[in-house]
Amino acid sequence: MREYVKFYIGGRWTDPAEPRALEIVNPATEEVCGTVALGSAADVDRAVTAARAAFPGWSSTSVQTRVELLESIAEVYQKRSADLAAALTEEMGAPAALAGGFQVGLGAGHLAKAVEVLKNLAFEEQRGETLVVREPIGVCGLITPWNWPMNQIAVKVFPALATGCTMILKPSERSPFTGQIFAEILDAAGVPAGVFNLVQGDGPGVGAPLAAHPGIDMISFTGSTRAGVEIARNAAPTVKRVTQELGGKSPNIILDDEAFAANVAQGVGSMMGNSGQTCSAPSRMLVPRARMDEAAGIARQAAAEVVVGDPGGDVVMGPVVAGDQFDKIQKLIQQGIDEGATLVAGGTGRPDGLDRGYYVRPTVFADVTNDMTIAREEIFGPVLTILGYDDLDHAIEIANDTVYGLAGYVAGADLDQARAVARRIRAGWVAVNEAFDFGCPFGGYKQSGNGREWGEFGFHDYLETKGILGYAPADSGGQG
Repeated sequence: MREYVKFYIGGRWTDPAEPRALEIVNPATEEVCGTVALGSAADVDRAVTAARAAFPGWSSTSVQTRVELLESIAEVYQKRSADLAAALTEEMGAPAALAGGFQVGLGAGHLAKAVEVLKNLAFEEQRGETLVVREPIGVCGLITPWNWPMNQIAVKVFPALATGCTMILKPSERSPFTGQIFAEILDAAGVPAGVFNLVQGDGPGVGAPLAAHPGIDMISFTGSTRAGVEIARNAAPTVKRVTQELGGKSPNIILDDEAFAANVAQGVGSMMGNSGQTCSAPSRMLVPRARMDEAAGIARQAAAEVVVGDPGGDVVMGPVVAGDQFDKIQKLIQQGIDEGATLVAGGTGRPDGLDRGYYVRPTVFADVTNDMTIAREEIFGPVLTILGYDDLDHAIEIANDTVYGLAGYVAGADLDQARAVARRIRAGWVAVNEAFDFGCPFGGYKQSGNGREWGEFGFHDYLETKGILGYAPADSGGQG
């Protein structure tokens, strides 16, 4: 049983201002597996005070000093990777192979990329007589979700550290274990006191005070669009910078060619990964209308091959994160049936043989139209919708007919055609044939948010740009 009842503030583990705690339930067993303290506005105040005190010193450090710290973090992160993986499986049900593989690996990958970017980033640039300087924005409030904990912590904390900012991290109260271990990693790596602070808690208790706090210069939030709107409202009176990575309902356009069968099967597998709990999941598969029945048959077989069960075992899919999430998914599956979509695989209820735990059947709907609820709402579970298109113009029209614009996918053997289609999708991240790149900018159009994370692009929002006019005399040849 895990018990995390202290916060990391000012370089020390400290008791919360008020003794409040939350029991964490293992989604595979529905049993309590730990306790975490819940913070308050008073804890946010203490953390902001520590971060503001640390900012002058940390912001003036050299690039080399920050590189060395990130490299030290990488060493400790590697040593604690098994601990992180075990916590992921316990707190949000990630299968062991996924938790110890891609879930933890994403954090390590973003850390390595941050070091690479920092070594090559120009913080000053002479333009004629003007010096353009990029300076750390200040104290950052970082609010992360439960579905990919290490990925989302990494893409916020590491750029903030690299650019010379100080910060307060609020992990999701549904996946607090990994956040606590991450704080232990940074402490062991020697992060200076006050540069990184951790306050656990929920949205009303910690998230809202963090967003509204006048001592915070920037808020970086990942989560639902609904919560993102509230974050922006709370931040507005202090005119702080707000960056958000929000919901998605991403199209996956399968081209009509010889790779069709393989690409449909691949699309099903991608959708079921992490139990469908991925904001950029390819949840709307678009196939030629004339091949709908063929696609449905392929998808049925692919879904049948998804092994669901105890995340500690050799399975592809574990449970979803919590009971309310399970109930929401069940309701939406039933709504898809009621609205007339063809249920190809799965459906309501738990998979056979699993009568305990928040397990959802890998579900596929065919003959979906883009006005159906299951094609409009972010289900955030292992539910794939297949829609038919008449031609590529129609496919692109359907793909862009959504309030979201986080991600898009194109799969096909004709690379030139796939590239042309990808250019026309209105989304911040468009993958051709399942490509992946740690250096690619990640973020959304429309109601999927603003700002970008990952690679060099993830540094930009943590920097202010200052122009110093007349820095170089006109006759100096541009030399300061």
